[in-house]
Amino acid sequence: QVRLVESGGGLVQNGGSLRLSCIVIGIGIRVNAMNWYHQAPGKERELVASITAAGETHYAGAVKGRFTISRESAGNSFYLVMNNLNPEDTGDYYCHTHFFEDDYWGQGTTVAVSS
Repeated sequence: QVRLVESGGGLVQNGGSLRLSCIVIGIGIRVNAMNWYHQAPGKERELVASITAAGETHYAGAVKGRFTISRESAGNSFYLVMNNLNPEDTGDYYCHTHFFEDDYWGQGTTVAVSS
């Protein structure tokens, strides 16, 4: 059974930093692309960062240069380090992967950035 479990959200001041973690169970993180999505209040969920099976990283324009996606070299967790946070980064963050024909999501973790 595939499960993704996030942690690391919280309240931070404008300009602060947070690190989100996602533990993946049932799928190897080095054989599948892993993603982080952001859902701002009242808006649709949007992809913000991806790391491919080959280790290539991709970012949405709004977070490029501020967010870094990475994965463990030996374990089965991946991360999102978020620097220079601003109030527009507020919302729920979900880790995600697509395996065969299914999408798998974590339960979400909330980030709140105060101005």
